[in-house]
Amino acid sequence: MSSTQISTSSITVPEDHTLHRENSAFILLPSENGAFLNPVQEFNRDLSVACIRVWSERNNREQERLWDLRRDRQEAKVGARDAKRRKAGKNNGIYHKTHKITILEPLSATGLRSIRYANEIPLVNYVIANDLSPEATAVMRRNVDINGLGKVRVHEGDACTLMYNHREERQRVDVIDLDPYGTAAPFMDAAVQAVADGGLLCVTCTDLAVLAGQNYPEKCFSNYGGIPVKSEYTHEAALRLVINSVANAAARYGRSITPLLSLSIDFYVRLFFKIRSSPSDVKRLASKTAIYFVCTSCQAFHEQPLGKAVEKISESSGQINIMYKTTIGPTVGTECGECGSKMHVAGPMWSGPLHDNDFVEEVLRLVKENPNAFGTSSRMQGMLTVASEELESSFYFTPSKMAGNFHCSSPSMQDAGSALLNAGHKISRSHALPGSIKTNASRKEIHDVIRSWIKLHPVKMSNIKEGSPAFALLSKEPTSIADFTRHPGAVDSSSVKLVRYQQNPTPNWGPGSRAGGKASKRKR
Repeated sequence: MSSTQISTSSITVPEDHTLHRENSAFILLPSENGAFLNPVQEFNRDLSVACIRVWSERNNREQERLWDLRRDRQEAKVGARDAKRRKAGKNNGIYHKTHKITILEPLSATGLRSIRYANEIPLVNYVIANDLSPEATAVMRRNVDINGLGKVRVHEGDACTLMYNHREERQRVDVIDLDPYGTAAPFMDAAVQAVADGGLLCVTCTDLAVLAGQNYPEKCFSNYGGIPVKSEYTHEAALRLVINSVANAAARYGRSITPLLSLSIDFYVRLFFKIRSSPSDVKRLASKTAIYFVCTSCQAFHEQPLGKAVEKISESSGQINIMYKTTIGPTVGTECGECGSKMHVAGPMWSGPLHDNDFVEEVLRLVKENPNAFGTSSRMQGMLTVASEELESSFYFTPSKMAGNFHCSSPSMQDAGSALLNAGHKISRSHALPGSIKTNASRKEIHDVIRSWIKLHPVKMSNIKEGSPAFALLSKEPTSIADFTRHPGAVDSSSVKLVRYQQNPTPNWGPGSRAGGKASKRKR
């Protein structure tokens, strides 16, 4: 990993400042009324460095492929004689060269993130570090100076105005990193226009009380265009709400999104998107968007896609034509078919994959090969490992919560996982919640696993109130009896060696308080 070595003895620290070091970067922080820095977000910054580096290397390989393609086409036009001249060095301007990237951080505060990007990502041309606050930009300029960087260009101004000034194709930047205090919703429209074709958009939202809570559905809808889920899988739903919001913002301009990595982390969500100008892909958005009907008691859910893409093969040419249609609905009534409780509506939200597995595995490989390059390397490896193994199916469950719905003892993760695998289903962990299982089995099939468990570990029906949701669940016989014989692929929480989930780093850790003054919405 590329970095600049700086000696602390060469840095003069004013009396009213403190010196903070994170990986390759040093920053001076005012003791009062300064730009805000949250040390707990080091994992976010480490992850971002790794993801942008992998994306930049991928992008460079793609640019090389396009240059080779252009060269081959040109050689085919001009003939063999001129091709020989080009091989001698005269190639009419088409050369193999490294594609350097430009990064824009619209809400930069201390400049720590921008400084790390400039130091630690080899293919960076320059980074634009912006903030609206004069106090914050003064802090940034001093921090850039002490790190001896010419690659970071400090800009003072409104974040959206700056991004809108980059929306013309020739002005677009390769990477935009949105990391505000709270929601990124106000910045999404400008960001999706300012990213270059094939570029990377990084988004953080720390308003999980809105995205993953149950008390502010109206605020969630106004920010993200969807209603949150009231269930144990609410943190995955939060990711899907943000993805759908970004996808809709991009679609207005004929641009599509590909989620490369989507993580629910501590008190925030962090997502990485590839942005492309592709009207044909935009047409598929409705078929990747769904409303969910969620049971208020047993948390069974039904997915209602808003559209569908139907492939039709031409009999004459064999060409595949895609027809886009609406779907039939609703798929469920007002009462849950499993326990009889009321169903609530959630969404619309993204129903497609959360991650690009090839991308995640590349990032994981980078971290494993450079374990000393990231202060949070162990946790990065753990969470990326879980993400790389995660099934594409929507939502997860925990055996303990499922057992609670039946008022029975809980099967272990190995027992529940083995039963599902023995029945021919797939399983994985979810990165979003410890002890969780994702599966392609239906909720009824999961309930049948619990009913089979109860036959081995009976419930006293005298303790179950007649007419209750638990009574309705227990009144049904399993369609098939689950096999709890230990399966080698079953999830085994006792074998976890990596830090897959957050362990509280400090007392009262969390998103922190806003900084004062005009910098109040800048978080680093």
